[in-house]
Amino acid sequence: MAEGDLRKTKRSQLKRLHERASYERDRVNEIIDATLMGHFAYVIDGTPHIIPTFQWREDNRVFWHGSSASRFLRQVVGQQVSLAITNLDGFVLARSAFHHSVNYRSVVLYGEAEVVAETDKVEKLRNFLDGVFPGRWETLRPINKQEIKATTVLSMAIDEGSAKVRSGHPIDDDEDYALPIWAGIVPTETTLLEPIADPRNLDGVALPDHVANFKLRGK
Repeated sequence: MAEGDLRKTKRSQLKRLHERASYERDRVNEIIDATLMGHFAYVIDGTPHIIPTFQWREDNRVFWHGSSASRFLRQVVGQQVSLAITNLDGFVLARSAFHHSVNYRSVVLYGEAEVVAETDKVEKLRNFLDGVFPGRWETLRPINKQEIKATTVLSMAIDEGSAKVRSGHPIDDDEDYALPIWAGIVPTETTLLEPIADPRNLDGVALPDHVANFKLRGK
């Protein structure tokens, strides 16, 4: 797929607050990489479904995985899907209820779901795990044939879609700035807590570096 900005289409172009939109590939990729959790939307047998799941990016494609027994994943191959990713950065308190908002970074993508070939499945799963905890794959019991068979990996081109971003302070009506009402931003962030060891760990098994030094995406 050619490099460059994402395609503007009837379904991907923002109709309101278009100044918050971005179709720049670097900006879209940055937001995708900032979070693991995405929501994939499908239409199966005329009924809409939305599934939260982990996603990861490799070059200009986004990947996700699930159970090979999942009727959603079996039926969605070759069909149109949509992915939504959102990072909440803060609550924006204004001087009127109407102008309250949030600061956020989001991406919505559209495309066709493609199944990853059996020969490439293990590589993609390894890329996913090592992308979160670098070096962990090599420390694990090797994946076996049954586990590979039980897992489906799908992908979609990052080609059609857009990013939408809001940042900064509230935007109030001019006359409201004279009101004695507190306004501003309550920032939010996701933080890591101390790792909790499985009580069934063998004696003497130390906390590995890839856990001790783990950092959230985008931090």
